[in-house]
Amino acid sequence: VVPILLPIAQTIGIDPLWFAILIALNLQTSFLTPPFGFSLFYLKGVAPPQIKTTDIYRGVVPFILLQILVLASIVIFPQLYGFKV
Repeated sequence: VVPILLPIAQTIGIDPLWFAILIALNLQTSFLTPPFGFSLFYLKGVAPPQIKTTDIYRGVVPFILLQILVLASIVIFPQLYGFKV
């Protein structure tokens, strides 16, 4: 996706760093969401047997919401990604 979309994004004036951060956050969120929540399956593999998959799905919801909030914040306020201390 990145090799196809990055040249287009640069052509229309989108900062490559901002674009890369959005892609990374989006990918990170996709690792936590079903149906392909790879991180959820990894966690199920190392969790004690009494932990159900539905417990893991319920437990990850606040983190998914937080990531979506951060993603939306960076889209709405792009100056956040380049904050210099």
